[in-house]
Amino acid sequence: MSGDDLDALALLHDPVRRSLYEAVASGGGDVGRGEAAEAAGVSRALAGHHLDKLVEAGLLESGFRAQERKGPGSGRPAKVYRRAAGERSVSLPPRDYQALASVLADVVAVLGAEEQAEESARRAGKRLAGGRAMPVEDVLRERGYEPYREGGRLRLRNCPFHVLAEEQPLLVCSMNLALCQGLLDGLGDDPGRAELDPRPGECCVALSKINED
Repeated sequence: MSGDDLDALALLHDPVRRSLYEAVASGGGDVGRGEAAEAAGVSRALAGHHLDKLVEAGLLESGFRAQERKGPGSGRPAKVYRRAAGERSVSLPPRDYQALASVLADVVAVLGAEEQAEESARRAGKRLAGGRAMPVEDVLRERGYEPYREGGRLRLRNCPFHVLAEEQPLLVCSMNLALCQGLLDGLGDDPGRAELDPRPGECCVALSKINED
């Protein structure tokens, strides 16, 4: 944990800033000041002030949306915000589980134990279900996947294993898929709904055939 991480995350203690951050993060891309302000229930001016503070802290990134109309009278490009690509974490006292996870992933690759790793992930997914009777969408949200619905599918905006997935994409994505399948099985749902469907900037797993009940 660094002091910068702590200072940045402390900004989210303010309910307005937290609401604005969540509005931008859930947007899944570039979100305008007006959109964020409406979602948070504050004025554009107040939203702009807090959004820029979140940019300064490294929690958001900003840019400008290209104008459809060019030339004189087209106005200024609209400023937009998106979630920053970096990660922030706070642990007291400091812990480094990521380093150990990276070592273990290397061991699995060296030993060729991918099938055993997937089976362990599947069992872990069943344990996450915990015998509860609740929608898989709610459990995934608890685990940081940030699920959202699109075209009859449940997509996952965030990969909780992002850093490891960049180091060992085949292993981590296959384990992630097995984890989600185990979760579905533990919830009494169809494990086959979880499929690999990677999309840049999102989790590699998506769930098909959303149950609307």
